[in-house]
Amino acid sequence: MMKTKTLPGILFLMLGSTLLANGEPTAADAMFTVNNTWMLVSAFLVFIMHLGFATLESGLTQAKNTVNILFKNVSIIAIGILTYTLCGFNLMYPGDFNGYFGFSGFGISAPAGVAGLIEYANGAYTYFTDFIFQAMFAATAATIVSGAVAERIKLSSFLIFSTIYVALVYPIVGSWTWGAGWLADKNFHDFAGSTLVHSVGGWAALIGAYTLGPRLGKYGKNGNIKPILGHNMPLAAIGVFLLW
Repeated sequence: MMKTKTLPGILFLMLGSTLLANGEPTAADAMFTVNNTWMLVSAFLVFIMHLGFATLESGLTQAKNTVNILFKNVSIIAIGILTYTLCGFNLMYPGDFNGYFGFSGFGISAPAGVAGLIEYANGAYTYFTDFIFQAMFAATAATIVSGAVAERIKLSSFLIFSTIYVALVYPIVGSWTWGAGWLADKNFHDFAGSTLVHSVGGWAALIGAYTLGPRLGKYGKNGNIKPILGHNMPLAAIGVFLLW
């Protein structure tokens, strides 16, 4: 009962602080609340993508690897949030930098005071709302690679890769565009992460699949192809709809 009372209170403080500060709601206050709410809903929808990736991967791989696939996809969420909190977010949004590489320190901290928190992004949404949304995308970028190397890589090796990818590779490339880096200076626009999230993740997946080679048992001794069928097509179909 305490939790159900506490959660609305937290949301009210985070989304409605300008209403309290100004006394009476205005159009700008309402838009601020709507923006924050929609950003958090969008972050949840991106989170659901991980369920889609997990079910799609599990359905299209062999039954013996199901636990490995599921554990890997769950771990990516934890790794993504922790590493993005530690250094990824400040690598991706370093503030003033040379356009190629910048870092504003470890951890996350909102601009000083309540006013700094609210006035973040020109008053569109709060600092922590943006962080939650961006952290979900960072973890998603690593999940894209997961499907390409399924049944090809050891779990421990993939977790090490995911840590490096989310902590360094994704944020640095992201800073070139979303962090006002050199690509942004050339008027490059990345619509909804089509390049930063999906293309960069796709290139990493291609390199991983090429480096690791085919799955064990894919080819016979004489080079003939042996089909490795997925074990659960309904599960794979659910994954497709969740991602769609």
